[in-house]
Amino acid sequence: MSSAVETRKPRRSPGVVLEYLPFAIVLALVAFGLLRIAMYHWREGAVLIGGALLVAAVLRAALAHRNLTLLAIRTRTVDVISYAGLGLLILFVALTITGGPLR
Repeated sequence: MSSAVETRKPRRSPGVVLEYLPFAIVLALVAFGLLRIAMYHWREGAVLIGGALLVAAVLRAALAHRNLTLLAIRTRTVDVISYAGLGLLILFVALTITGGPLR
């Protein structure tokens, strides 16, 4: 007798896809920012990346831990402060530097 081992693919519930949506939003904003930087519009790209970090901070503060599979790194407080602080710092630098070859 031969026994056939049946392999089954695990079914994904709709909730699994929604867990990655906040990270996908932030990643899309960062990718668009990098694209703008590659097109020699570094200020716009930096503002988009800073904005993406602020969006990550808001999402981390507003959503439950189980809905943030890839945005939750440390505790909620540390994540929100880190994302918001770095986002504000990038926005400050992008908006205050004037002149130079990269206008």
